[in-house]
Amino acid sequence: MAGRFVGKRVVITGASAGIGAAAARQFAAEGAQLILAARGRPALERIASQIGADRAWAVPTDVKDVQAAAALLDRAQTHLGGIDILVNNAGYHARGPLETRTPEELTQMVDVNLRAPIILCRLALPYLRRAGGGAIVNVASLAGWVPSAEAATYCATKSGLRAFSMALAEELEPDGITVSLVSPGLVDTEFFAGQIEQIAPQVFLQPISSAEAVADAILACAHDGRAERTAPPHAGTLCTLGYVFPRARRLLRPVIAWRGRRKKQQFINSKRRAAGREWR
Repeated sequence: MAGRFVGKRVVITGASAGIGAAAARQFAAEGAQLILAARGRPALERIASQIGADRAWAVPTDVKDVQAAAALLDRAQTHLGGIDILVNNAGYHARGPLETRTPEELTQMVDVNLRAPIILCRLALPYLRRAGGGAIVNVASLAGWVPSAEAATYCATKSGLRAFSMALAEELEPDGITVSLVSPGLVDTEFFAGQIEQIAPQVFLQPISSAEAVADAILACAHDGRAERTAPPHAGTLCTLGYVFPRARRLLRPVIAWRGRRKKQQFINSKRRAAGREWR
């Protein structure tokens, strides 16, 4: 089988749907063998069976549980003989003002989005060293670049993951282990479909990426070790401008919100037309 990842052994978290499932399919199409992790067994096993029993193994895992995370990597050693690539893709977002979120929801965002990838990176390093090097790809968000109201904790976790990834990349550079970050904006997956009303209007001013486009960026980073890719590619430049010039962003906020509301409604209407019924 031709491809960039022939013979490579890949562990992907959050692999039962959306970006993780798309990345799993693309890695498999390019010759990789996979350990797929997520909490939901039926959906995870369905993705593994679609890829093929000789290429993918489903390992139901709660990444918040340190012992489960260690067991996941041990299964990769048992089934595949090692690990070459780790993709930390699992994520959780409880949208809305901070006061409306429970302490449990806030804790879960921190645990899934930040603590779990840090722990998995640490646990994966001995396996990657035994393999003679490898790649870590952490999936963050453009929310980690520019703060957004009603997403304070989520933004904090993704910003933290971005800083962690960049620091770890420098730390591991002499060891032949690359650490990359993929930062998408809004992605058209089931991750946000049920929360459409809670998504800030300005988010819709950026082009909406497909799960496959984000997966493309993950595979590219795993192949070349580039520090960070955004989806869509030009979005990072726009976010940088918003971060560097916060006063201008505040002054433009009413216009941005008005345009965002129009774009958001257009997106909802297009989904409803495509479905031929009410879409949420």
